[in-house]
Amino acid sequence: MSESEEQKALRELEEVPAVEVITATAVHLMSAAAVQVGLAESGYKGDLDEARKLINSLAALVTGSAADLGDHHARPLRDGLRALQLAFREASAIPDPPGMGPGEKYTGPVS
Repeated sequence: MSESEEQKALRELEEVPAVEVITATAVHLMSAAAVQVGLAESGYKGDLDEARKLINSLAALVTGSAADLGDHHARPLRDGLRALQLAFREASAIPDPPGMGPGEKYTGPVS
């Protein structure tokens, strides 16, 4: 990347509000987790070990930033996280005990 391209990229980042960066990151994690849970329309069965890592990261991000995001932004992220946690539980041949599923150390048990 040339110096002028780098400077332009930095200027663009300077203008992006933190809530947008956090939300975009959460959406990327959600999308990747959905694929790994097996929710992709392509028929890919997913990889639950990878899904667990992504859901744990998503849960940490969402719960850690919820107060800064405000309810308007945090609520849909929490809803999406919960849906992924439930999908993970359904996809698991041997379900985790309550409170031990992906992200549950941050969100509490999901049922």
